Amino acid sequence: MNVRRLRLSAVSFLNTRPITYGIERGLVGQGRFDIQFDLPSRCAAAVASGEADLGLMPLASYATAREELRIVPGIAIASRGPVRTVLLLGEVPWEEMETILLDEASRTSQILVRLLSRERGVLPRYEPAEHDRIPELVGGRRGGLLIGDLCFSASEHFDHVYDLGAEWTLRVGLPSVNAAWIGRPDALAPGDIALLQESLALGLAHREEIARTWAEENRIEAEVCVRYLTQNIHYELGASELCGAAAFIERGYAAGLFGAKPALRFYAGEARPRPPMVRAPRSLDGLLSEAAAGGRLSFDEGVRLHESASLYDLGRAADARRTSLHPHGVVTYIIDRNVNYTDACTTACQFCNFHRPPGDSRVHTLTCDELAVKLQETVDLGGIQVLLQGGINPELGLAYFEDLFHFMKANFPLAIHGLSPEEIRQLAERENLPIPAVLERLVAAGLDSVPGGGAEILDDEIRRCISPRKCSVATWLEVMRQAHRIGLRTTATMVFGFGEQAAHLVGHLDKLRALEDETAGFTAFICWSFQAEGTKLPLRGDTSATRYLRNLALARLYLDNFPNVQVSWVTMGPAIGQVGLRFGGNDFGSAMIEENVVAQAGSVFKLSAAEIEGYVRGAGFIPRRRNMRYEWL
Repeated sequence: MNVRRLRLSAVSFLNTRPITYGIERGLVGQGRFDIQFDLPSRCAAAVASGEADLGLMPLASYATAREELRIVPGIAIASRGPVRTVLLLGEVPWEEMETILLDEASRTSQILVRLLSRERGVLPRYEPAEHDRIPELVGGRRGGLLIGDLCFSASEHFDHVYDLGAEWTLRVGLPSVNAAWIGRPDALAPGDIALLQESLALGLAHREEIARTWAEENRIEAEVCVRYLTQNIHYELGASELCGAAAFIERGYAAGLFGAKPALRFYAGEARPRPPMVRAPRSLDGLLSEAAAGGRLSFDEGVRLHESASLYDLGRAADARRTSLHPHGVVTYIIDRNVNYTDACTTACQFCNFHRPPGDSRVHTLTCDELAVKLQETVDLGGIQVLLQGGINPELGLAYFEDLFHFMKANFPLAIHGLSPEEIRQLAERENLPIPAVLERLVAAGLDSVPGGGAEILDDEIRRCISPRKCSVATWLEVMRQAHRIGLRTTATMVFGFGEQAAHLVGHLDKLRALEDETAGFTAFICWSFQAEGTKLPLRGDTSATRYLRNLALARLYLDNFPNVQVSWVTMGPAIGQVGLRFGGNDFGSAMIEENVVAQAGSVFKLSAAEIEGYVRGAGFIPRRRNMRYEWL
């Protein structure tokens, strides 16, 4: 274990000071940390040379590192719109710039301006320039990328000022991540992550004080610095930020700006959880108002809202919360195909009509030729992803999926959103391998993300009644935890209608929220009603549209750390899906080219992309296609 003092290299700008506040003042980690301040690019160089163990360094430096690195969970310098200190300055518009000077202080910003220039169809010359000299060198058709605190004054002297944080978010729909704590895999000792997160927590509580002190020392207007630290810079490395970081790396790789496309991998350790709000008992109106503003509901408060709040009031609060999280009025959707590679299954869930027992003469597993026809049709119809799931077929081992994924990636430009936690658990048991090892091999073969199938209700008593052979709640959550730790993004689901009570539903949401606090790996939550027609399991609960909307709205309020909530028109119908956009939903799901499991249980709704866009516009929103990261395409 590393017992010597940990050498930290941190960015010397104002936006770093909340992160380092507790460390600088000796309030946390006394005797544990030595900290030095420098420009972002030099922080990365210090880690690369071994002069520092951990650097608050640009994301681009992570993407271009020659050695394996890890990211500290939960902490970032990011923006969800205007960042104020990553600017393109010029005397002429962006499209008229023939040369752009690149601030040598930050590689991430250099990549960002190149990517955004390509988006605009601009191909200028790029020239490196010293950080301090950029404002004086900009002129004529020569623009300049400038980062850091110099932007506060420099922006006032140019006719054309472009905030690259705002430009990125408006084009991609995701936050811009500029820097994070990054180091070698063995750099941290147990407890270090908690100390770093505690330092940030103290800094966030003292942002105004930090801003005013900095303003006085650097002769900057105090209110400018306060607004900057409290409104422009965000310090959470949450699910949306991680998706924004992954989108940045993938777009940089596609543009030839990175030589590789590394996954975002993290140090093991729990992220600092958001504590529940401590308050006296409130009225239902008070609870709804707090939750609509992003306040955290306790378990008991969630149950109370589910049981007692009116559907109208729940929906209104959830809609307010959706608006604050997604202020641009955009509702997303994806074009993909749900491919079930086999119908053989040993779990034999009572609510499933699709499965056949292994050995049944009617069992079918897709051949590569059959799969190729489906995948080519998906590409031809504009699809970008395959949702690949099947039954638990004991004849299919890990090598089968490695070969399958290699075949898919070699022949089709489609993301693989595949294998539920139950399928991954079964592979680990079959191969006698730990779950992380199975996931690593699947990722190496081409797996891009993991769907949240098989969650049903995350309560072991209910699961024993409806699917006794399926994995436990703890196992489902552990597969997701391990997937998140190696950089995979996943979704989370819930199916209701099994006789569950409000406590079961809120307990399900509570488990998801706790794991998201720890890993920030879920991109979206989707719930739908059990389709009982023709199954062995009788309907035991209310699956009406009103109960669906109640569950949807409560999920939007309770899952305060989930960036996206998807409506389920596949089971409820497009009209209810449309209503769900006013009950907390911000995504209309998939224009599924194929779906088998729910269809076998009696659901018959199908929509094209054009029809989805019509329903979205009819509800008063702007439709945008996305990928699994919720990156606008």
